[in-house]
Amino acid sequence: MIIENKYENGQKIGYFGAFQCDKVITFNLEIPRSRGISKVFMHLSADGINSQFYEKIPLKWVCLKGSSDIYEAEIDLKEIGVGLYYYEYELISGDKAEFFGDVDLDGVLVRLENQHEGLIQLLIYEELGKHPEWIKGGIMYHIFVDRFAKSGRFKKKEGAIINEDWYNGIPQFPEYPGADVDNNMFFGGDLYGIIEKLDYIKSLGVNCIYLSPIFDAYSNHKYDTADYMSIDSMFGDEEVFERLVLEAKARGIQIILDGVFNHTGADSIYFNKYGSYPTLGAYQSKESKYYEWFNFKEYPNKYECWWDVQILPRVKSDTSSYKSFILGDGGVIEKWMKKGIAGFRLDVADELSDDFLKTLNNKLKSINPNGIVYGEVWEDASNKIAYDKRKRYFLGNELDSVMNYPLREALVDYIKYGNSRGLIDTFAMLYSHYPKSSTDLLMNVLGTHDTERILTILGGKSSDGYTNEQLSTMKMTAKEREKAVKRLKMAYAVNSTVPGVPCVFYGDEAGVEGYHDPFNRLPFPWGRENTELLEFYKKIGQIRASETLYRDGLFKIIHCDSDALAFARYDDKSCIVTLVNRSNRKIKIVSNSTTKNLLTNKVQKTIDENGVAIFKFKKSIENLDFILE
Repeated sequence: MIIENKYENGQKIGYFGAFQCDKVITFNLEIPRSRGISKVFMHLSADGINSQFYEKIPLKWVCLKGSSDIYEAEIDLKEIGVGLYYYEYELISGDKAEFFGDVDLDGVLVRLENQHEGLIQLLIYEELGKHPEWIKGGIMYHIFVDRFAKSGRFKKKEGAIINEDWYNGIPQFPEYPGADVDNNMFFGGDLYGIIEKLDYIKSLGVNCIYLSPIFDAYSNHKYDTADYMSIDSMFGDEEVFERLVLEAKARGIQIILDGVFNHTGADSIYFNKYGSYPTLGAYQSKESKYYEWFNFKEYPNKYECWWDVQILPRVKSDTSSYKSFILGDGGVIEKWMKKGIAGFRLDVADELSDDFLKTLNNKLKSINPNGIVYGEVWEDASNKIAYDKRKRYFLGNELDSVMNYPLREALVDYIKYGNSRGLIDTFAMLYSHYPKSSTDLLMNVLGTHDTERILTILGGKSSDGYTNEQLSTMKMTAKEREKAVKRLKMAYAVNSTVPGVPCVFYGDEAGVEGYHDPFNRLPFPWGRENTELLEFYKKIGQIRASETLYRDGLFKIIHCDSDALAFARYDDKSCIVTLVNRSNRKIKIVSNSTTKNLLTNKVQKTIDENGVAIFKFKKSIENLDFILE
């Protein structure tokens, strides 16, 4: 077994594969002497083997450690420069060369059948500004405003349909996914309602509320922005918004907004397709000051849209007048940051250029140095290619972090089907590819407004083969819900104790069900919550608030197979172990250390079937004696 270690200033740095450009990193290989290796090289190239940058770096023999030869190379990252790189190792014995790559979280290298088929990623980034510390160790709460809480003080807009049945009303839905739907049915949730529920939100351990779009728009979801400078009157006005920010801060909660800057609504000040606004929109005249923001293929009825959705004309976001409007002095970012918000989650970040993202980040942090910028990215954000261009999200001053959809997918696959390999590979990808500063801020989602409800995914029937009419009223049986609740407790425990910040989609903690949009956006069941789930979520919030290791502690898998998962967050003095038993039998814990399950405050030596536990040990990870039977 050949093991790769990495060191900075003599300190072992574990699984990380992303480093600041001012670091000097030592790459170290432990190679069994029995392999008879005489030479070792690192092949390093920029962004793949076809790049013009390429170096063959020799590793020098250092010493014999037990039965292994130690080879190492010290690399000054300043000499390589900021960018995305890949490497592999060549080991020579006599006249035979072998190549190794595909390193895992324990540093074990895999022999490659062919050169270049298992390259290891190395991200070198520039830390130009600081990342916010306030959100670490906290919990984020994602609110779809119309469905969270209603105060009765909203102002009905012309064309809006009000569904008065908060608990059993069926949201407006298309005949089939992708078919046209007006999305003008509202249940009445508003900003006043959120203010009234702030104490409840705080009880979950929340220190950040992420609001789905609140700017003026025709639809209930508000992703068809009509006016970036105004709060939608169905939700409130600027005065109530400012009160929400102040009331939240009084409880230690910050607010971030959803920034939808890659498209507007067709029914907007800027496009004004239906003549709803007094301004001259791009659709109405080429003389409009907004005309240059949009790409007309055949004026005025053929224009570029987001995913060909005609009500969402796509914006050419690098147009100077648009950038000035969003990012300039007196612009959108400045206005709302000065209202006291803590940052933005950027919708469809892939469609915003590197320059746009960097300018936005700089503007935001010039107003609030502790502000935060999240991006909606569904894949590995460290090497994402969008529109044939490699994105540079983490190379310096673009995104602080991203939504963690890869973990969501892997965790669901593990909890439901026991796919341990997929979970291990996802851990390895995230924590070796992302800068640690971004890893600690990851928005760890189990559900969002774009996904089926996590409870339904974990216990309900597949939606395949069912019509929207059928899905609109389909619910789990009592037995299915019981299974789903157990699975969700396991999933949320993992999601909340790995690196990053758990993000709760409103109502998940209360047991809300629902298939794909719009059935995942049902109103919050006030007074009818699943109390078992709710108390579990509150307990997790208490644990996260009291344990500093969840802010930035290191991560290590202790055990992972289809039946059980155990991993630790740790520093040099202590560690906290999360243990999930997804089998149908009890699992015995063998340890000389007596410790309580933080979830129950009881000493435990077994974990029940489909159960979860969190143990704290006042000892280093190296001294931890922890075996599962």
